[in-house]
Amino acid sequence: MSCGNPHEIDCSEILDHLYEFLDQEMPAGDRAKFETHIDECSPCLEKYGLEQAVKKLVKRCCGHDDVPTDLRSKVMGRIELVRSGQAVPEKPVMERRPAERDPGSCGTAEAPREADSSAAAARADSA
Repeated sequence: MSCGNPHEIDCSEILDHLYEFLDQEMPAGDRAKFETHIDECSPCLEKYGLEQAVKKLVKRCCGHDDVPTDLRSKVMGRIELVRSGQAVPEKPVMERRPAERDPGSCGTAEAPREADSSAAAARADSA
């Protein structure tokens, strides 16, 4: 994406680092360059506005989910392993089942699935 005008920072670089900008995780000098670019480039301004809106929506909808108490220590431990150059074991990410979600969360709660469809059919026949 590009507006066709020359900029100090290319549009693709702006989009590659957009979340760093939104999350205020970039140095002040780089932030100033990004702000200048976004002020001058309407396609990047539009993308910035969209991503900012998505971020606010996610925060509003999903910002109050309970986080397991040991999550921070697990994440920090994995970060330290990566920083030290040690191999990090691959573990699958376990998600809570939809039925266990809080009613106020963004996810839509689904009815629990039957593990055995024949058992569900038997119950339906007896009803």
